[in-house]
Amino acid sequence: MFPASFHTEDGNNMNHNSYRHIFQRLRNYLAGRVIGVTRDSALLAEVVKCLFCHAHLERANKLPSDAIEEIELSKLYRATFRTITRQFPSLFEQDEEILLDPHSLRYTHEALSGMDLSSEDSDPVGDAYQTFVGSEIRGNEGQFFTPTAAVSWLVKAVDPRPGESVVDPACGSGAFLGVAAAHMQKLGATPVQLQQSVVGIEKDSFLATLAKQHLSLSIGKEASLYCADSLSMIQSDGKSLPKKLLGSFDVLFANPPFGAKIISADDGLRRSFTLAYKWVKAKTGEFQVTDRLSSRTPPQVLFVERIMSLLRPGGRAGLVLPESLISSPKHAYVVDYMMSVADITGVVGMPEALFKTSGKGGTHTKTCLLTLCKHQKQSKSPKIYIAEAKWCGHDSRGNPVPKDDLPVTLEEYKVGSSGGRKSKGPKKNSPFGIWIQADDIEDLVLAPRYYDPEGRAELASLEKTHQLVRFGDLMDAGVLSYTTGVEIGKLAYGTGDIPFVRTSDISGWEVKHDPKHCVSEEIYSKHSDKLDVRADDILMVKDGTYLIGTCALVTRYDEKILYQSHLYKIRIHDTKVVTPEVLLAILSSEPVQRQIRSKRQTQDIIDSLGGRIRDLLLPIPRSAEKKKRIQKLVRKVIEDRIEARELGRLARIEVVTP
Repeated sequence: MFPASFHTEDGNNMNHNSYRHIFQRLRNYLAGRVIGVTRDSALLAEVVKCLFCHAHLERANKLPSDAIEEIELSKLYRATFRTITRQFPSLFEQDEEILLDPHSLRYTHEALSGMDLSSEDSDPVGDAYQTFVGSEIRGNEGQFFTPTAAVSWLVKAVDPRPGESVVDPACGSGAFLGVAAAHMQKLGATPVQLQQSVVGIEKDSFLATLAKQHLSLSIGKEASLYCADSLSMIQSDGKSLPKKLLGSFDVLFANPPFGAKIISADDGLRRSFTLAYKWVKAKTGEFQVTDRLSSRTPPQVLFVERIMSLLRPGGRAGLVLPESLISSPKHAYVVDYMMSVADITGVVGMPEALFKTSGKGGTHTKTCLLTLCKHQKQSKSPKIYIAEAKWCGHDSRGNPVPKDDLPVTLEEYKVGSSGGRKSKGPKKNSPFGIWIQADDIEDLVLAPRYYDPEGRAELASLEKTHQLVRFGDLMDAGVLSYTTGVEIGKLAYGTGDIPFVRTSDISGWEVKHDPKHCVSEEIYSKHSDKLDVRADDILMVKDGTYLIGTCALVTRYDEKILYQSHLYKIRIHDTKVVTPEVLLAILSSEPVQRQIRSKRQTQDIIDSLGGRIRDLLLPIPRSAEKKKRIQKLVRKVIEDRIEARELGRLARIEVVTP
């Protein structure tokens, strides 16, 4: 019998994490027992056969009782599978059989009995694929298994209706298609309707087969799925995809492959994409395409254009996109393009744990869920729901946790959506999300954390007692300036005793006295004039993951250093406006640190504040007395630490002195 511990107390009401837990134990059991079938892909094929049999028996109300003997259960499954091979001739060979022995089949049957195969909140086939084949198999191609939580959120938000045509142009194992079909079935769609209206495209032959099985299992009929490259519109047999697919779909779902180093199309194909060319910003602020082809175009950029070409006017889409695509200045032209052809209706930032399936599996890439509606007629300034989810139901190791912000954001989006069927318009803001006009989008940045409403309210509350001065305005007025450091290469490390300060060497307002890497006098002399480090300069972490915004004040003991390019060096030129000590305290204050967290831009797996340091609003106290008091406090902290550091240095020397 299948261990009772594999199931939760409420039986079928298990989340997708529980399904993966079950499939992991099932995989371990089958790998150790089944003879002649050892590869995980082959084991997965046997589980898929059993999934079809179980679903067929469930639909026919013929699921056996727990008391059935193993041999009888085996006969029932094998007879059912023969029926399935006739019903789905393109999915299975006519002479294909279930290869599991009776005991293994019984074990598998018990595992599947604890799952709801028709739920739009779960994805058994996707969970099985994730467990048996693994998330790393496609990581080098920039494609990762789409978590069920994200799939379910987008399907419910976009809300495909019976009779509408649906496509996923990079469908992988078919997660979006299966969940969308289950959603439409609950709304009354028939198997025939779904067979005719739900379409998948996947270029990987193994996944295309699995996706077709997945969707066919969901709708009970052979699904429409192409093994083809959506970008070239060429099928695996060399034939072109039907031209009628372009501009024909009511609904589209996609988690397109992403990665700056991935070559998804040759130059000949890229020339057919507008977004593959270089774009320039005109004096009017609008982007214009040139006739010069970019040297390389990330696949996610090309997929944005393909997505728009597949949708009909008025068609809706639910997408999983890397945050860098919709927030980085280098991709601002892509956002401009999207907003020129569609109304963005929702953007929800995901925690970095979303795509983590285990300690090693998956990716930390920051992503967003985005919904849009292709222009039928352009809205004047459509409303956009933006929210930042901190929790997604599992942690960075893929383990389930009781915190999940996705249900709340989904409800807020559905209730407040101006296009929603249950609402006349957006409701008031909540701690999770806010509604803004498209005209309020700043610098073509769609990342939700950029529009932190609580942080803005906190700054507004300081206006009576503080001057809110933009960092960039202080630069333009000559009050302060900043530069960044250099990279010297790993071969320079350990060549001398002059500190090369890196982000990890900045802590507690000071430059660590024992930096990890030091360089020679020769290397120092090569860069020292350019870097020009002086006492009272402020070093601030510019790039990284957790340290961005960490600051240190350079003292007279720290002037002979080099510092890396991931650090800003900020210098005060007019101390009448603000002193180094006061600026250090301001930069380290929660209102500014909160801005730094919201304004940093994700570049795949690393964040950067970049030029957005200019946009920081600095709360400078209006009271001269208060500024003097802060200056005195900070100076005392710095001097005390210098004294402690020097005493420590003397002690280390003294202990080895004869």
